[in-house]
Amino acid sequence: MHLANDGYEVIVTSDCDLSHDARAIPVMLRLIADGADVVVGSRYVQGGGVRNWSLARRMLSRCGNWYTAVMLGVKVRDCTSGFRAYRSDVISAGTIAGTTSNGYAFLTEVLFQLRRHGGYRIVEVPIIYVERTAGESKMSKTIISESMRRVTGWGFQRLLRRG
Repeated sequence: MHLANDGYEVIVTSDCDLSHDARAIPVMLRLIADGADVVVGSRYVQGGGVRNWSLARRMLSRCGNWYTAVMLGVKVRDCTSGFRAYRSDVISAGTIAGTTSNGYAFLTEVLFQLRRHGGYRIVEVPIIYVERTAGESKMSKTIISESMRRVTGWGFQRLLRRG
């Protein structure tokens, strides 16, 4: 199967700070080969987790991911993970190109768009996320606020369409 994405069949995204363990990539590729359209490296499925996070950061992430999944109606437990593998035809379909968000909201918007267009099989694979030892997190009140506003808006859009 060769596509317009320079011949690539799968695109893998990862944080550049080496917080994602590249040893999970072969598992992600196998899941794509077995029929998944998107594979999310998840901290919140059995076998996944985080290292070197404060309790407050863990609670913010868990609660935010739960809220996002409920509001958007996605069956993904780690909606903000940037460690993902996409079949290139998912990206070629233009579903992701229509996103308008930045930060973590971009990651959740991608899942929301895939859900809205339907038919995409999204699976999660457990990962252990290790907080960076150098540099600083991009997490800020602005990013959290944007994500909450957008997820709430998309969630109400989804609920109003159903009723």
